[in-house]
Amino acid sequence: METTSVLVNEGQNKSIVSCIHCDSRVLSPQSASFLNQTHPLPTPTQPKDQPSLKTEDLDEWWVVDDMFTFDNIGFSHTVGSTKYLVCADCERGPVGWHDNNTRKSYVALARVKHT
Repeated sequence: METTSVLVNEGQNKSIVSCIHCDSRVLSPQSASFLNQTHPLPTPTQPKDQPSLKTEDLDEWWVVDDMFTFDNIGFSHTVGSTKYLVCADCERGPVGWHDNNTRKSYVALARVKHT
């Protein structure tokens, strides 16, 4: 992955944020703020025989204050107070999560590409 300094300009995404699988545009430049904070996100593939959700701790996020800021994104059904974000075109993910309480969305830098 690229270093954060190449991706961030004045605290926002410097370039287009896209799906790593199908190139669908998720965010336009300068539309999300950078946040460095650890949060778990379910892994893209889950073992069938595992009773609990397998997660990965990620610490670099694009924060989107309004869900209508996204160019393309899909939302899962609500799980607790969270909805998971997936690519709207290929439906792969999760690439992030949406907090129903704060109405903010978080896209993991590690789960998208920057062009």
